[in-house]
Amino acid sequence: MQNLIEARSLFKDFGPTRALRGVDLAVAAGESVAIMGPSGSGKTTLLHCLAGIETPGAGQVLFDRLGEVVDVAALSDRRRSELRRTAFGFVFQQGLLLPELTAGENVALPLLLLGRPRTDAEAEAARLLTLLGIGDKAGARIGELSGGQQQRVAIARAQAAQPSVVFADEPTGALDSVTSAEVMTALLASTVGSGRALIVVTHDAGVAARCDRTLHMADGVIVEAPARVGEAS
Repeated sequence: MQNLIEARSLFKDFGPTRALRGVDLAVAAGESVAIMGPSGSGKTTLLHCLAGIETPGAGQVLFDRLGEVVDVAALSDRRRSELRRTAFGFVFQQGLLLPELTAGENVALPLLLLGRPRTDAEAEAARLLTLLGIGDKAGARIGELSGGQQQRVAIARAQAAQPSVVFADEPTGALDSVTSAEVMTALLASTVGSGRALIVVTHDAGVAARCDRTLHMADGVIVEAPARVGEAS
């Protein structure tokens, strides 16, 4: 498989603390990867460097954008922001949805920010919510939704701009086990099921088991990297 996003020898310091110590990672289109490890192991820092939220102190983050390979770590703030709007999607533990907006408006918002006409943005939001099984909740305020429904809205919002890579940071951390499984099914179907890459940071072994690969981090390095599904160990 051709790599869609790749980290090469990533280092990242926060003051005297070294969060990443030469991390290498490659993820292909249509692949899901879970990153596990104790708090402080560097997994969220790695996710943020891959997504261009943080800039590594050294190393490269190579992203294949429509056949052009760009080093995310070397881009300007403006270009990294543009990537996060158009090529990367994000799902967080608490969703980070806007409570004053409806579910449909939350999903449509990224498209409106990209200049899409409101009617088109609303139609796409309705389509995504329907695919995720909550099309009837498009007009509901966020506070009127269950935790699982809110995360489905967050997943739909992450897909709105048709990103190549979706980053999920503890997407089921606030959910019970049954709802967690349902949300993970929706997340996988809407990402790898559509040929996108999914990178998940999680403490939940059940969530990790649903992904193609699980990587374990400790002290800023990957300490275990099982083979991809279908490859020899």
